[in-house]
Amino acid sequence: MNDEIGLFEALYTQRALRRLKPDPVPDDLLWRVLEAGTKAPSGSNTQVWRFLVVRDPERKRFLQERYKKAWDLYAAANAAAAAERGAPLSADDLRTQMRMVQSATHLAEHMDEAPVLLLVCMVPRPLPPPAAGGRRSPAALYASIFPAVQNILLAARGMGLGATLTTLHLLYEDEIKAKLGIPDDTEAVALIPLGFPIGRYGPTRRRPVAEVTYWDHWGARRERGGE
Repeated sequence: MNDEIGLFEALYTQRALRRLKPDPVPDDLLWRVLEAGTKAPSGSNTQVWRFLVVRDPERKRFLQERYKKAWDLYAAANAAAAAERGAPLSADDLRTQMRMVQSATHLAEHMDEAPVLLLVCMVPRPLPPPAAGGRRSPAALYASIFPAVQNILLAARGMGLGATLTTLHLLYEDEIKAKLGIPDDTEAVALIPLGFPIGRYGPTRRRPVAEVTYWDHWGARRERGGE
């Protein structure tokens, strides 16, 4: 496992790896991944994160069963929405979508076989009231937890581990919190399966920067190095 791959190599090759070997993850690797999570920024340095490492087979099965039910509902809703849109996908997009669906279905059916299921939890911090006439966006709260999630994903890449960010468990969050003893005032924000991957890291395919970036005014685009 090589954690000296360099920042940009990690950024450019870190991708969702949903097929994982059952081989145990050594404690020293897991500890380094968790420590990377604690190095993330948070609002006013409140460090709202709490990590729950689940290795017990029965508890992993419990999580997998709820996740699978949520995935089935999500997949059915997506299929219905696609049928309503009716616009056909290109051959490349269809192949990409099929691979993603197959991979995600595999995860839902085999999540309990991952050696580690990591719940990234958040103890919500009190936020000051918005200024008169303003509003408080939930982004202000979750901005203090998702940097820790990204640190964990990048550290897993550096340690040679596969990982993926999932949130479908939130459909059954109350059951999960009761089962695992998570306090009522704590949110189980993300569920990250961790293990040695079956498959390869990136490179990832993303839309070009020029398509998603505007300059000085919404809608104003430019090419790299151009005006």
